[in-house]
Amino acid sequence: AAALVDLQLGGNLVDDDGRARLTAGVVPGDPVLAWVLEDVQAAGPRKWRHWIDRRTRATVRAVRDDLERSRLIKVEPNRVLGLIPADRITLRHPLVRRDVLRSAQDTLRPSRLVSRVDLRDAAIVVLASTADLRTVVTKDQQARHKDRLAQLAVRVGPVVPALKRSLQQSQYSAAG
Repeated sequence: AAALVDLQLGGNLVDDDGRARLTAGVVPGDPVLAWVLEDVQAAGPRKWRHWIDRRTRATVRAVRDDLERSRLIKVEPNRVLGLIPADRITLRHPLVRRDVLRSAQDTLRPSRLVSRVDLRDAAIVVLASTADLRTVVTKDQQARHKDRLAQLAVRVGPVVPALKRSLQQSQYSAAG
């Protein structure tokens, strides 16, 4: 979802009646974004949710590997409960986390006009809230700023409701 928003904000994708449509924008330098863009180009316009659900694990893995190559994170093998293989991911620069949290708090500040919030900051906050990433937007902040988050979501665009539907479907599938 974040890659789609990034491509949309970069002018590579537009909403065409609920579908992500490629534009003649400049190919992004980021390899993950370029890969997603190639995928959209090959398949043609599809609903936003299609792109959110497509190759999720591969996309997450590519982003993680790129962040590790850039030395922004450290990935170490680990085991959950001593049995289940998992990776422990650590930020190499803790100040990045502080800056993201500060930006999130500033984005949610009611005294700041929604129309004046940077779209990338709005996207981070809205996507984190939609995905229940409580390290970025706490449950209390979600409740207190529900209306503001809805206004920011409208500004961010069609990826947000598509992400919400995708996550709901995943939860329904896991529950039953």
